[in-house]
Amino acid sequence: MADIDNKDQAEMDPADMEDVEEVEEEETGEDENSKARQLTVQMMQNPQILAALQERLDGLNGSPSGYMESLPKVVKRRVNALKNLQVKCAHIEAKFYEEVHELERKYAALYQPLFDKRSDIVKAAYEPTDEECEWKADEEEELTDEMKEKAKLEEEKKDEEKEDPKGIPEFWLTVFKNVDLLSDMLQEHDEPILKHLQDIKVKFSDPGQPMSFTLEFHFEPNDFFTNTVLTKTYKMRSEPDENDPFSFDGPEIMSCAGCTIEWTKGKNVTLKTIKKKQKHKGRGTVRTVTKTVPNDSFFNFFTPPEVPENGELDEDSEAILAADFEIGHFIRERIVPRAVLYFTGEAIEDDDDDYDEEGEEADDEEGEEEADEENDPDYDPKV
Repeated sequence: MADIDNKDQAEMDPADMEDVEEVEEEETGEDENSKARQLTVQMMQNPQILAALQERLDGLNGSPSGYMESLPKVVKRRVNALKNLQVKCAHIEAKFYEEVHELERKYAALYQPLFDKRSDIVKAAYEPTDEECEWKADEEEELTDEMKEKAKLEEEKKDEEKEDPKGIPEFWLTVFKNVDLLSDMLQEHDEPILKHLQDIKVKFSDPGQPMSFTLEFHFEPNDFFTNTVLTKTYKMRSEPDENDPFSFDGPEIMSCAGCTIEWTKGKNVTLKTIKKKQKHKGRGTVRTVTKTVPNDSFFNFFTPPEVPENGELDEDSEAILAADFEIGHFIRERIVPRAVLYFTGEAIEDDDDDYDEEGEEADDEEGEEEADEENDPDYDPKV
């Protein structure tokens, strides 16, 4: 009974429900309790009932009980003492995250030789040995020797038909195109430039300096700009806000700064030229005016809005910075350490697995709601 389909539940007519009620009235003892439990489960599987319950619960969330106001003054004093202790806990937590940052800096130095070798392979500065290239994928375990030999011959034939590529062509561009968060920033005119991207590095602030990290984008010589490295620095804070200490939840990015891109003449993809016709009010003559306006591009990433000293931003700038902080953090935490897995798509599958279950539940709920509406005699799809 507990696994009865919701659609069947919705299609039961009033007569069926009366039959259920009559049967339940005849049952006694354990059978009656079992039936009641089963009916409760069925009701809790009904999305309309759940929605009504959730609405009631949402109304209760955040509603002060009035208990604090009812406490004697002497008890309130003690609660204030607890809150002061909590502030001290927040400051200790801040110190904890500062030490975590020191550990990140320490282990970054251990990772870097591996990342440097990755970069050398990508840009064809180093050719890995046969031993380094040996990799046994899960699906290969089930292949027979004959199938493996056939696959090897086909692969060699394909290689003969193609020119011998150097390194791993378009490695970072492929990574960017595989990740939704980054591909949304890419424009078609960005891709020829990003084909020259050879490496992305993360550099942490020196010991004793304010907490920060810098993303370094290393490019091979190209026709678009003269820079060999483009940088983006994120300044962080790991201390409770004096005005709201309980909101502290670890280090947060406070601001960021890009760099000046030395574009080759006529190659700046962050700007575009438009022609606009203007009519003279008096004479009625028409002239064509050429204007340079901003253009959508990934490379706008290196010119974020500046945060004024008072910290106040308009809504658009605040939204841009919030997205920028998310992207910077994602590149540092996920893209740089696991670049090859985003290149192959394996990391994307892992990321998607985190959302599949929730997404399926949402889809199921939508389907159930549509079914309920269709079975409702008063439902009018035109309304």
